[in-house]
Amino acid sequence: MRIAAIDIGSNAARLLINEVNEPRKGKPEFVKLNLLRIPLRLGMDVFTNGEIGAEREKMVIDSMKVFSDLMKIYNVEHYRACATSAMRDAKNGKAIIDEVKKTSGINIEIISGDEEATLIYENHVAEGLDKDFAYLYVDVGGGSTELTFYENGKLKYKNSFNIGTIRLLNNLVTDDLWKEMKEEIRKNINSKKTVVAIGSGGNINKIFSMSKTKDGKPLFLSGLKTTYKELSSLSVHERMIRHNLREDRADVLVPALEIFTKVMTWSDINKIFVPKISVADGLVHSIYDGLKGKK
Repeated sequence: MRIAAIDIGSNAARLLINEVNEPRKGKPEFVKLNLLRIPLRLGMDVFTNGEIGAEREKMVIDSMKVFSDLMKIYNVEHYRACATSAMRDAKNGKAIIDEVKKTSGINIEIISGDEEATLIYENHVAEGLDKDFAYLYVDVGGGSTELTFYENGKLKYKNSFNIGTIRLLNNLVTDDLWKEMKEEIRKNINSKKTVVAIGSGGNINKIFSMSKTKDGKPLFLSGLKTTYKELSSLSVHERMIRHNLREDRADVLVPALEIFTKVMTWSDINKIFVPKISVADGLVHSIYDGLKGKK
């Protein structure tokens, strides 16, 4: 079975195509066939002007045509396309979604921050982790940050905050927003067990790769703070050269690190696991579970 997920975020759009192999015994195996990322940067328009400009609108429409063609080439049987923070806030979001449907046949859903947080958990990462800990999923995007807290395998708290890397780059995150996040974390993220974080999103994945940490091993808060200090002292161009980064990654790494370090500090969390999961991965699992009647 081939399943595709389209995640249209505030920073980039992603198409993930997976082959799901179903053995007679044991769990299904999700094999990545293709992952295409296009840096649309919708948040640059939306968070400052309230709508998606003509140039980025064309990029969205053209990108969805490419995604549609790729899904046909790969014989994708089931897909779901979701848009998050930027499209939620864009005044012309619905008009663009209608145009995409007309030109490429792709049906885009705008999902809430709560559903975005839930999709991250669909990866079921915590199920395979030590039950002696409590887990805080932290998904940092361009327009928002989703927090989902689990203890003893049960959901204890989830919330979405309008604090994201593109908003920070445009100086659109107020002290009140930071204060709200801090108070929510202090109030809701606590446990008799040690709490560890599970990070998701392209930025923490890149930070993990840069750290040369072995897969399955965590990053530590002290290390994230050191990386934040080092990258903050460099210009975007210097980050690109020194760490072999694309420009659209080099500029958002610093605000991403700011968010991760603050969330971990306020949660009294010392380490974060980075299983390289995303909203797109969660979408694939969600589609599969729905097909198998697991919901």
